[in-house]
Amino acid sequence: MEISKSRRTILAVPGSSQRFIDKSRSLDVDAIFLDLEDAVAPGSKVKARGTIVEALMEPQGWVAPCVTVRVNDMASPWAHDDLREVVGAAGDRIDAVVLPKVTDPDHVLQAAHILSAIEKDHGWEKGRIGLEAQIEEAKGLLAVREIAACSDRLVSLVFGPGDFMASMGMGGLSVGSQPEGYDADAFHYVLMAILVAARANGLLAIDGPFVGIRDLDGFMTSARKSAALGYDGKWVVHPDQIEQGNKIFSPAPELVARAQRIMEAYDQATSSAGGFTGAIEVDQEMVDEAGVKLAATLLARVHP
Repeated sequence: MEISKSRRTILAVPGSSQRFIDKSRSLDVDAIFLDLEDAVAPGSKVKARGTIVEALMEPQGWVAPCVTVRVNDMASPWAHDDLREVVGAAGDRIDAVVLPKVTDPDHVLQAAHILSAIEKDHGWEKGRIGLEAQIEEAKGLLAVREIAACSDRLVSLVFGPGDFMASMGMGGLSVGSQPEGYDADAFHYVLMAILVAARANGLLAIDGPFVGIRDLDGFMTSARKSAALGYDGKWVVHPDQIEQGNKIFSPAPELVARAQRIMEAYDQATSSAGGFTGAIEVDQEMVDEAGVKLAATLLARVHP
């Protein structure tokens, strides 16, 4: 599935809370997901489906250009009805479905099959509704390469730090924070494994939430690490995280200007007028085709 929408910040919105849904409509995030999973108590999940459908059908919509729904995991007793009832009623208002706790390609394929049936029943374009797979457990990480390659519907891979920390037995109780007593980055390996699998299959890579909503410095530190690796964006759980999240996952103006200089200088140097030169100097650094690829990649991430 073609990636067409930015995901610098993705706001988590409890599907059972009308107040949070209403507030989310005006927030300057690239995407929102209406949640039926962790943010909704088991006794409220069925009712939350109706709340989400009603919200999706409201004419005012969202400032966010991308609207998604997180269903319950495919091994749960709710997932199939989540898909049929929510997507079946309001699928033309949904860009993608977020699948949590994906540990096997079959989870994605099951969801894709149900979505295909719904699209066919409603006369919608086949494959219009994307899938975003959360990698949240040790089993999911081991199978991440197969998961990333299993369906054309996949749009992104998303790191789920809370469940991953639990599955690994990591210390600490703050989701997204580094476990106490370990000086290195405890998430580096999992972030890189997800990123490599995503990029090898043309998918976005999204970092999970940092739940310290009063710790903006901590959020920024977490976001900068994944942004530096090449992640496209990060989940946010509070409006205070949005501005910095958008900034961190956007190329800095000085880097954009340098990338433009590189592209212009290289285009000139490799032309007939420039003597078909293959390596040049820009800003006191040698630049060849590899450097041009870096510049082009950075410019492609500039938010419109």
